[in-house]
Amino acid sequence: MPLTYVIPDLHGRRDLLDRALAEIETHRAGENATLIVLGDYVDKGPDSRRVIARLRAGMAPGLRLAMLKGNHDALMVAALRGDVAMANWMTKGGDTALASYGGDVADVPVHDIDWLDGRPLWHIDAHRIYVHAGVDPALPLAQQDPVLLMTKRYVDDDASGHDAGEGARHVVHGHDRHADGPLLKQGRSNLDTYAWKTGRLVIGVFDDALPGGPVELIEITAPPAPDRTAAP
Repeated sequence: MPLTYVIPDLHGRRDLLDRALAEIETHRAGENATLIVLGDYVDKGPDSRRVIARLRAGMAPGLRLAMLKGNHDALMVAALRGDVAMANWMTKGGDTALASYGGDVADVPVHDIDWLDGRPLWHIDAHRIYVHAGVDPALPLAQQDPVLLMTKRYVDDDASGHDAGEGARHVVHGHDRHADGPLLKQGRSNLDTYAWKTGRLVIGVFDDALPGGPVELIEITAPPAPDRTAAP
């Protein structure tokens, strides 16, 4: 059965990414599969540069890839291109991302900025929509607000998926952290477990032939991050 593996918000945790990719390779046992990463590769955690480097390096054969854009990825691009104040990025965890490049804006490679900016906002398959934060359930994907796709926060008991003339689909997202998650509802799965801080990352495993939420969860653990203040 073809499977789709979904990695939520990494926020500079290269250690968790490496462990997640190793677990996925073991789990798929050489079978073709899809890997979706939900964005927010940067900020807050210590290794934003190395997270980007690993994802840009490609994956093992047999993995179809979709690496989406999160709000922190968009903010980093905007700050480095001068479209928003640098201080805005710094106060939202950009200080650690910049430190991973040595602390000088001039040392952030253009190819990393362009790679982040080029990430798609959503991915769709027969049964699910994958997005960083959420969707407007009443609008077709082509009419969705890009900012909402990267910043929406559902009410915790909101179980809605997406059904706007394109067929009912389960929504798979991150962005809204739940340290005791994932939060699994009838119409959506929120996989964000505050991994950069807690050291606990949960990979959703979805059966491509079946509608709805994950058929399995793979939990990755590493030491938690030191205390620091950063906006969500």
